[in-house]
Amino acid sequence: MRRLLPLLLAGLLMQGCSGQEDASAGHGETLLVAHRIHTSDPSRPQASAMVWDAQGRILAVGSAEDLWTAWPDAELMDLGDAVVVPGLIDSHGHLLNYGFSLMSADLAGARSKEEVVQRLQAFAADLPEGAWLQGRGWDQNLWPEREFPSAADLDAAFPDRPVWLVRVDGHAGWGNSEALRLAQEADGAPSLSGDWQPEGGRIERADGEPTGVFVGGAARALVERAIPERDDALREEALSRALTAAVSVGLTGVHDMGVSRADLALMRKFADEGRLPLRIAAYAAGDGDAFADLCESGPYTHEGGRLWMHGIKLFADGALGSRGAALKEEYSDDPGNHGLLAREPEAYEAILRRARDCGVQVTTHAIGDRGNRMVLDAYANVLGDGASGSDHRWRIEHAQIVSPEDIPRFFALDVIASMQPTHATSDMGWAGDRVGEERLAGAYAWRSMQDAGVRLALGSDFPVESADPRLGLYAAVTRQDRDGQPPGGWLPEQRLTAAEALEGFTAGSAYATRSEDQVGRLAPGLRADFVVLAEDPLQVPAAQLDELTVLSTWVDGRAVYSAD
Repeated sequence: MRRLLPLLLAGLLMQGCSGQEDASAGHGETLLVAHRIHTSDPSRPQASAMVWDAQGRILAVGSAEDLWTAWPDAELMDLGDAVVVPGLIDSHGHLLNYGFSLMSADLAGARSKEEVVQRLQAFAADLPEGAWLQGRGWDQNLWPEREFPSAADLDAAFPDRPVWLVRVDGHAGWGNSEALRLAQEADGAPSLSGDWQPEGGRIERADGEPTGVFVGGAARALVERAIPERDDALREEALSRALTAAVSVGLTGVHDMGVSRADLALMRKFADEGRLPLRIAAYAAGDGDAFADLCESGPYTHEGGRLWMHGIKLFADGALGSRGAALKEEYSDDPGNHGLLAREPEAYEAILRRARDCGVQVTTHAIGDRGNRMVLDAYANVLGDGASGSDHRWRIEHAQIVSPEDIPRFFALDVIASMQPTHATSDMGWAGDRVGEERLAGAYAWRSMQDAGVRLALGSDFPVESADPRLGLYAAVTRQDRDGQPPGGWLPEQRLTAAEALEGFTAGSAYATRSEDQVGRLAPGLRADFVVLAEDPLQVPAAQLDELTVLSTWVDGRAVYSAD
């Protein structure tokens, strides 16, 4: 006899969030019936029913009538008018940083330095006396003067408490005088005065003295080394908050970029305890201890199937907003500045060769046209032009400003373009000022990549942007902000269709981690990772994609989030 599962998923949520250890104790097969199921499977793009076993493996996808006949004793879950899509996978995020951002002052969208200070004052009211005041999300491009701030802008409100604020792109930091004083007094700290600059970074100066803004990871580290390390309890709380927030917006997978040995150990702890409600493809920081572990011990896969580390993440350059992205020609709004290379091409290529010889997948952050050209050249040198037959799955993260003649090289080298649609709608107000109209021909060029046959994996780069993939779908299809501006979209010739955008967040992201035989589609043999929506993302007007209603999120056939 068929049994109807209630749409209130409280019991299933308790099982799903506790992990996979009790999956074999299920009640056999589950049959889901919905108004429509989008599978991302070319052999059967749509269906109305799906059945999976107690271990969360899909047995069949098809019509409700056929599957009822084949599995008459399955538990029936009738979703009525709801629509099901494959689990959404963010191809570029930072889970621990996301969790920490949820525990620090939120400066995103602040329209002036004064508003930043006001938000900081409100947040600091609950901090212990003397503790560092940290925040994230400031963007000088949103302020009337559109210029970098200084330590003096913070000193009046915080003369004694150290303040350190990370820019929205994560590639620049802004500190007050007390933070700079503590940084200068740290053991082994180089002098911040004079004209010295760290390799791969830039200290903004006035008359030889630091202004308070540090651009690039090497420069940021000069201040951040003075910040007390976060203890284990705080790190665990940050990861827990990030995971809870991620599944609430329909994410069933995240490619976590720049993971350290300690980060992976924490994620393994969560996996061992059944506390990972989604799948994490961790990419080791290319200059860190986790990369050494990969070369020594080989790729890591947790037996539960929700955590693995098979690749490394490198940097080629900085970010466009802080003028650190490496450009072939100078910045249009900063003559003489060509941006920053994270390391010289020869040193970068040496790391690639080591990764290749260790059998490790490589992905590289590259934003400017010079940065992307350097990465493509190095990939070709290490893998061979055409990279035929190697199935290397090497990637470039962001690929924001690319010379049009370099776009076909992504396809020729079989390089995956891991791109973030909301970066375009966040940057469109000032990107033209940075690079000029001519270089916009290859800016955030999803359509050009798609038409050239390049494989796209889409994500958000949270916490730089919101982790909500609905905003990514909306940006990819409209190229507008949430107020519908500009009319027709920014550089509208680069828009994707809703189906292409959905594929980028599902099958495309799965391919980028060699997990296409497990997730990214809804097909027999794959995992039952899916999202239940109240609306059909391939049927609603594009302007409504950011307002899709996530009813529930499922991993391995178990609910890990429910709106109820």
